[in-house]
Amino acid sequence: MAFSMTGFNTHGASKAGNAPSVHTYSTTDAIADVNTSGYFNSIASVLKVGDLVFCHTSTGGTAVMSIVWVNSNTGSVVDVTDGLTVTATDTD
Repeated sequence: MAFSMTGFNTHGASKAGNAPSVHTYSTTDAIADVNTSGYFNSIASVLKVGDLVFCHTSTGGTAVMSIVWVNSNTGSVVDVTDGLTVTATDTD
């Protein structure tokens, strides 16, 4: 599938300097699709190198939470890292 703005939110926009902004994104796409170069091209003007994106994605119907960051942004092509997948373990 393709990026959808309806699942994207900015939560911690940097007001000055080079501090990264924090975004969230929810989609039924797999993380392998989301972290493909070009997935976020339509919002290249919003994302800057170093920004964090907390991604709530789906793999085979199972929800997955991953953290990716913007690795490069040419102004038209955005590439994010493969990221870190976060899993929960039931300790009960």
